[in-house]
Amino acid sequence: MSFDILTPSLPESVSDATLVKWHKQPGERVNAGDNLADLETDKVILEVPAPTNGILHSVVRSEGDIVKSGELLGHFEAIAHGGVVPQTQSTEPTPIGAPLSPSVRKLVAETQIDPAHIAGTGKHGRVTKTDVLGFIHQQEQQHATPAPALEKPRPDDSSHSPLSATAIASLRPEQRVPMTRLRAKVAERLLQAQQNAAMLTTFNEVNLKAVIDLRNQYKDRFEKKHSVKLGFMSFFVKASIEALKRFPAVNASIDGSDIIYHGYYDIGIAVTTPRGLIVPILRDADQLDFAGIEKGIHDFGEKARNGSISVEDLSGGTFTITNGGIFGSMLSTPILNPPQCAILGMHAIKERPVVENGEIVIRPIMYVALSYDHRLVDGKEAVQFLGIIKESLEAPAHLLLNI
Repeated sequence: MSFDILTPSLPESVSDATLVKWHKQPGERVNAGDNLADLETDKVILEVPAPTNGILHSVVRSEGDIVKSGELLGHFEAIAHGGVVPQTQSTEPTPIGAPLSPSVRKLVAETQIDPAHIAGTGKHGRVTKTDVLGFIHQQEQQHATPAPALEKPRPDDSSHSPLSATAIASLRPEQRVPMTRLRAKVAERLLQAQQNAAMLTTFNEVNLKAVIDLRNQYKDRFEKKHSVKLGFMSFFVKASIEALKRFPAVNASIDGSDIIYHGYYDIGIAVTTPRGLIVPILRDADQLDFAGIEKGIHDFGEKARNGSISVEDLSGGTFTITNGGIFGSMLSTPILNPPQCAILGMHAIKERPVVENGEIVIRPIMYVALSYDHRLVDGKEAVQFLGIIKESLEAPAHLLLNI
């Protein structure tokens, strides 16, 4: 029985995809569910699974081609009687321990690495894509040998001939590669935000001693009860929602000549992945408790690492939080995530001398930044918005008691 291999249905917000790689070749036998090809959109990587046990008969689209929903990619022949197909040419190692995700299986197969040699940091010791990439980098560092030093010829030394233009060029290598769809889309949206919005940024500083003390006191009990760690992001999400409720314009967006005030709070959490920046959305975050927020963030991190995050996870959002502090950033101006009109930037926590009750004391301080569209949000509102976040974090009982 023959099947047409078609491009999977793409969401309305995604017009096309790039066929980045065929993982199976014409004439190769595969089992049901094996990944035949990868399609890259401007948001996620989509896999094209084999419909059943069979043989990839032929392909009609090549790597690098742009394809649309339902477009023909190739032809597939099913194996009669549904027998399991032997993997005669497979170089994929047998996973040890927890099952590997499709993207990790693909990576270890391409690099011919035995996952048993990799320490997994995922749930139940599962090997993630980040673990594999880290292992590869470690191996490269161990086997790297320093390039021999080239003696620069002296003008008065006739025993050394000058380096040729080709030799000089080899010492300054360049590589030209096309942008990934995700990187290109991020660049487009950031440029759009700067061109189409009257973007300003206001700053404040937050004393996080109360949050850190509360977290240190209850983090073990929290993790034991909810099976997830208590981080700082849940406090910032809660504080942001409190500020958004008091200043609805910061949770709104502009559509032409209209202002859309959102009666819900879908908070985007910016996440960096090997492919670029993505912003998964915590839906109805105001209805989540601290554990629900932390579990949602943890799940997004797992999906980002193993490449299983979906378009639905990235769609929508009324307000975004980005944390450059995890990379050591002290201060930055975050760029709006259109059509949202505001974004909160977190930064590194540093102990600094501050004055309290007339005395100089050392406190853990974080600078926070709010970038906003001045067409919709006035400077007074932006400053007061950050003031509510500061107040909520410096006295977290406000968040717990809803006062």
